[in-house]
Amino acid sequence: MSSPTGPAAKTERLLNLVLCLLYTRRPLPKSTIRRIVPQYGDAASDEAFDRMFERDKDELRELGIPLVTQDIGGAWDDETGYRIDQREYALPDLEFEPDELAVLGLASRTWAHASLAGPAAQALRKLKAAGIERDGDSLVGIEPRLGTSEPAFESVKNAVVAQQTISFGYRTAGQGQARTRRVQPWGLASWHGRWYLTGFDLDRAAPRVFRLSRIDGAVSVVRRATPYVVPADHHAQEMIRTTVGEQVQRSARLLVHRGRGGTLRRRGSIVEEQGQWSTLEVPFTDGDALADEVCGYGSDVVVQAPQDVRDLVVERLRGALAANSGGAA
Repeated sequence: MSSPTGPAAKTERLLNLVLCLLYTRRPLPKSTIRRIVPQYGDAASDEAFDRMFERDKDELRELGIPLVTQDIGGAWDDETGYRIDQREYALPDLEFEPDELAVLGLASRTWAHASLAGPAAQALRKLKAAGIERDGDSLVGIEPRLGTSEPAFESVKNAVVAQQTISFGYRTAGQGQARTRRVQPWGLASWHGRWYLTGFDLDRAAPRVFRLSRIDGAVSVVRRATPYVVPADHHAQEMIRTTVGEQVQRSARLLVHRGRGGTLRRRGSIVEEQGQWSTLEVPFTDGDALADEVCGYGSDVVVQAPQDVRDLVVERLRGALAANSGGAA
């Protein structure tokens, strides 16, 4: 079977080459690089490999990656070795202000660890097998990390990549009971801090947008489903924007216990102080997101208005109570 081609395959090959040249403390000859990087081993001939390698070297340098060449041959042997200068490649030490650190702390709740995949991991294993000394510090910062807080994200993402028809329970806004939807996934994108799936709803025979946080339960692959093709002119974010629309900013009135609700206090304004409680006016655009945030403070934050956000908080708290009491609310 032939190797994949196109932009994705080229990016994968360049990533493997960067990993290879960052990993070693000594320059590597072309013969070793060809053996380690999987895509180079698939080259039809020495000439094809040489052309591919020369193009890749030029591309890395255009990207600003400090590729270093060095003569590694002896007195009677003229051979060139290659490596990436870690000192030139690495970013300088970074310093963050307190508010920037707060943002990074919030982001860390969303992003989760994911391992190096496929050929990249294979390249690292080949380096070990070749007995090349590892420069572990040089790999810090280039291992990809991806994940989200929505339980359905991984299953939906896999279905989008594999173009697999899926089935799942879905609650629309203001609807308590989930209904089963069968969807041909087209795309996955984030919009105003929420992840959305675009696709063709088979039961409604029309394109639809689904918010991942409203998927209820597991996502299942529909077996023996008819193959489909994603429309060539499909743009997930544009479809989400026109369907969901630009969210209108509203204001919520919250009771916040003294010394609590730091992020809410920074975003909002104090209307009244009474005893141990502050009344805040807090701007928001997404009721579900605000309800999630308020629930995280437990009894230290109470929603007074608007009623729809208050109802969302009550619904979440009742669900948490039922889950922790064996189903009895």
